[in-house]
Amino acid sequence: MDPLILDRPAFSRRVQDVLGHPLRARTVDILQVNLGYRCNMACKHCHVQAGPSRSESMAAATVEQVLRVLKMHTIAALDLTGGAPELHPEFRRLVREARGFGRRVIVRSNLTVALERGMEDLMDFYAEVGVEVVASLPFYLSENVDRVRGAGTFEKSVQALRRLNELGYGTEGSSLLLNLVFNPQGAYLPPAQPDLEQEFKRALSVRFGITFNRLYTFANMPIGRFHEFLVRSGNQKKYLGKLMDAFNPETLDGVMCRQLISVDWQGRLYDCDFNQVAGLPLGPEYPQRIHDFDMPALAGRTVSVGEHCWGCTAGQGSS
Repeated sequence: MDPLILDRPAFSRRVQDVLGHPLRARTVDILQVNLGYRCNMACKHCHVQAGPSRSESMAAATVEQVLRVLKMHTIAALDLTGGAPELHPEFRRLVREARGFGRRVIVRSNLTVALERGMEDLMDFYAEVGVEVVASLPFYLSENVDRVRGAGTFEKSVQALRRLNELGYGTEGSSLLLNLVFNPQGAYLPPAQPDLEQEFKRALSVRFGITFNRLYTFANMPIGRFHEFLVRSGNQKKYLGKLMDAFNPETLDGVMCRQLISVDWQGRLYDCDFNQVAGLPLGPEYPQRIHDFDMPALAGRTVSVGEHCWGCTAGQGSS
């Protein structure tokens, strides 16, 4: 990791200037769990550098610890990510049991995983248990998507979205939520979320008959595979400067680290999955692993911050 990315003082000083104190969590409403880095794709903007060749996978014993925490504490939601979380052998059991505890379950999907061999009934499973699908879709045109995610990806994504619509996801009057995620394809900030959401809805409806609930726009974090791109293209310092210049103090109220805890595939705890990739752990005074989970301590913790945190506070924010 380039030392520029983990040069923490500038961001922490700005937070101190705005809030009068360091960034602190308010609660733990969401348990965000990274099941591993294996994925059927290797997207250019992936901050965890997931791909088909990655073998990191959460052990069954750690999955049990996740379920224990969900059962024992009033955490509202389980947020599953990866890689492609659906490829984990314990994925469906984890989802079923979490739903059995009455927890909201969010699955961060790349959509194309549903077209992999052995995944033919995946979307029926989504609908059966009532998970919320948060699907990555870089754009609504094939050339833009395929450039970032590989040839043929857009067509597969459209097939998956149509199937989700057939099951009731993202359709009027249905409780099955389908939300899309947009990331810029280069070293620039995303456009205004409400405007882009309407653009996506018009384009996908007119061209493919696809509907969805919400579009979330996230800035690319200067870590992982996108960091490597910035270095190769000579845009690292320029992009970080762009994020810093776009700092919006109003975003500090809603940054995700204030309401969640992130668990990596080895069971280690972080303030968010960006800190996970940056290797920025919780402060030493807090529990470090899922089997030591302590709700009172974690709910009021001081958040560890780095320069990549400018990405969550730039413009409209990315949480």
